[in-house]
Amino acid sequence: MLVLLPPSEGKASSGRGAPLKPESLSLPGLAEARAAVLDELVELCAADEEKAREVLGLSEGLRGEIAKNVELRTAGARPAGEIYTGVLYDALGLGTLDTPAKKRAARSLLVFSGLWGAVRVTDRIPSYRCSMGVKLPGLGALGAHWRGAMASVLPEAAGDGLVLDLRSSAYAAAWKPKGELAERTTTLRVLHAPTRKVVSHFNKATKGRIVRSLLESGAQPAGRTELAEALRDLGYVVEDGGKAGVLDVLVDEIH
Repeated sequence: MLVLLPPSEGKASSGRGAPLKPESLSLPGLAEARAAVLDELVELCAADEEKAREVLGLSEGLRGEIAKNVELRTAGARPAGEIYTGVLYDALGLGTLDTPAKKRAARSLLVFSGLWGAVRVTDRIPSYRCSMGVKLPGLGALGAHWRGAMASVLPEAAGDGLVLDLRSSAYAAAWKPKGELAERTTTLRVLHAPTRKVVSHFNKATKGRIVRSLLESGAQPAGRTELAEALRDLGYVVEDGGKAGVLDVLVDEIH
């Protein structure tokens, strides 16, 4: 099973580790596309801070993120699973998983990124600021920039198993499974049980808990039906989403 995750908007600091080694990142077929984004992002942020702030959609209070991007090649790098923070990753709690579950996470989790395309949680990266919705002056919209490279690399990464797609719409735009692969891709909607309305904040937390539960249990569902059964066994209330490839997870509380 391959699980596709969005990154977090906020990120932990890079720390003092060794700097980025682009050649060490997973999915080497994305290397050329990564280099193009990295080069332009660093150049933009080093040349014109105000323009960079506008392009990246940063508030005045986040101006410091621009300096972070300038230092991407020399800043310390940490495993991506430590860099990404926020509601989903707090609920997932990668750092507190036991050893078998951590090994499963390293094999099965893929985090999408405006800068890196997609990385494993064990890939060492620096902290950065560049969402998939950004349009860089030279490359254009990053979602479109990544599509070509992703189309040739991601099917191989997915293998022949189930793909659980938990990405937000901006990151889903960078790669959409097609054909037979699309048929074995499942997305989850988190609904408030009494109203059947989609929830927002608790959506991320629930998805993080679901991924953690699957990793801890060692479940390897072969398809959507088996995934629904595995989630019910883990205590979740799951229904058919009413359209192809969607399962609904019902929650009683909205936090």
